Amino acid sequence: MIKPLGDRVVVKVDEEKEQTIGGFVLAGAHTQVTKQATVLAVSETGLRTITGEVIPAAVSVGDRVLVEADQGIPVTVDDEKVVLVREANILAIL
Repeated sequence: MIKPLGDRVVVKVDEEKEQTIGGFVLAGAHTQVTKQATVLAVSETGLRTITGEVIPAAVSVGDRVLVEADQGIPVTVDDEKVVLVREANILAIL
């Protein structure tokens, strides 16, 4: 598994599909502002202030979170697609 540094978090974004009554899958039919994801890894170091104090992460492994849709860096690790995001791009814990 990938180990994030600084204030970064590794998440697995839920794949959302829209399906019509006829059974057709409409991927990306609308623009999303947020996406739901599961936290897979959290940085051990956390964010540092100007004085050097460490601010621990507000999320932990296994948390379900709401992430800004177009934020983060998509990465493939061991054939699994994950996204590396900054903790500031996580809007809420569900």
